[in-house]
Amino acid sequence: MFAVIKTGGKQYRVAAEDEMKIEKIEAEAGDIVTFENVLMVGGDAPEIGTPMVAGASVAAEVLAQARNKTVYIFKKRRRQNSRRRNGHRQPYTMVRITEILTGGKAPSKTAARKPDEKPAAAEAEPAKTEKPAAAAKAAEKAPAKEAAKAADTKDTLTKLFDTPEGAADNLKKISGVGPVLEKKLNALGITQYAQVAAFSEEDIEKVDTELNFKGRITRDNWMEQAKKLAAGE
Repeated sequence: MFAVIKTGGKQYRVAAEDEMKIEKIEAEAGDIVTFENVLMVGGDAPEIGTPMVAGASVAAEVLAQARNKTVYIFKKRRRQNSRRRNGHRQPYTMVRITEILTGGKAPSKTAARKPDEKPAAAEAEPAKTEKPAAAAKAAEKAPAKEAAKAADTKDTLTKLFDTPEGAADNLKKISGVGPVLEKKLNALGITQYAQVAAFSEEDIEKVDTELNFKGRITRDNWMEQAKKLAAGE
């Protein structure tokens, strides 16, 4: 038996145990979701909806919530020295079809049981009796926190790359990079144009995460700028 369902503005031909990607739906891994928009049920006695098949539904188990590979959009304005490069990762939901139901039947499979969080709460209770000790520790850590705030940015960032040999380039020549940001990049191990020009998608994602850039590197096209600066243009 198979069915044709509609979800996320698209139609899918499905059968039991099929695994497929669909447009993102609000559910967690292990949940059982039901698709009510069934356009057709095929088999020994096929039914075609007008437009939906009455009493028919398709049940599926949510396997994962994820995102597709990055799609890049590049815009250029002629003779305006304007270039813009953006990236987008479309979210999707991976599901496994469990049942094709007719006659108004309900799914026989239930959602996977979520881990019980009560033990964690029970473990937290003994900590209530340790308030004086905790307060003393907090008082000891207070000066250290103040010192950390006063420390230079380069001491608080995680070094992501091996610093190359040779003199450091003036990264402030890259559009959008100022003195403070240059210090942060140097703390990550980025000191030369050639490093920025050779950024891979993984490198961009690591720097974005560490500096909370939210796509700034791709948006301002640092790689192209750095490539020209390294070539002396």
